[in-house]
Amino acid sequence: MELDGSKQAVRERVWSALIEAGISTPDAHGYIPDFVGSDKAAESLALTSPWREARMVKANPDTAQLPVRASALTDGKVLYMAVPKLATIEPFYLIDPARSTLPPAQAASSEVASEVSPKVGIEEMRPIDLVVCGTVAVNREGVRLGKGAGYSDIEVALLVEAGLVSDRTVIVTTVHSLQVLDEPLPEADHDFRVDLIVTEKDVITCPSHRRPSGLIWSGMPAEKIAAIPLLKARGENGRS
Repeated sequence: MELDGSKQAVRERVWSALIEAGISTPDAHGYIPDFVGSDKAAESLALTSPWREARMVKANPDTAQLPVRASALTDGKVLYMAVPKLATIEPFYLIDPARSTLPPAQAASSEVASEVSPKVGIEEMRPIDLVVCGTVAVNREGVRLGKGAGYSDIEVALLVEAGLVSDRTVIVTTVHSLQVLDEPLPEADHDFRVDLIVTEKDVITCPSHRRPSGLIWSGMPAEKIAAIPLLKARGENGRS
């Protein structure tokens, strides 16, 4: 598809720029890139009003956002972290600092969470105050490109449908300043935008925008539905 090709061209350009500048490692292609300065971005995010006011945080499991997840636990916030690839019927780990005896950076790691943190279904979750997402490229309008797998869009859509993410929920990404592009970016109907971009240098507030109201089944490949247990179960039950 032309849109997919346009998105991938931007991703490849950003991955190459990060690697050439020594901001990310040579294996960044195909992933949410970890970046030099991710700790500084997390520190800047922690100074913002949306962060201070948030009690329930949903985050991606990528290394680039590990400092943000650790900061959430340090600040006493309850953290829901997506199971990689939404590979289980209960698609989020629940990491509650009040119940954890591990250092925040350890408890917030994807590897440790998979071993010690309980998985929860959407029906067990509480409303989300702040969503943290990983990003490959983003512009100042809030249009973002992930790595291309679509999991973040599906996670947010599921939470919107469940009433756990609303217009009051702030969606934020932490990135290196090289990932912030001053150009229009390709965007599909199922893509959500971010409200706040935090880099190692600054905090960018994006304009308000309409959010997808839920899953768009017609645009989802059958193999994607089959690979995600929760979507497969919904499909078998009439997508209820």
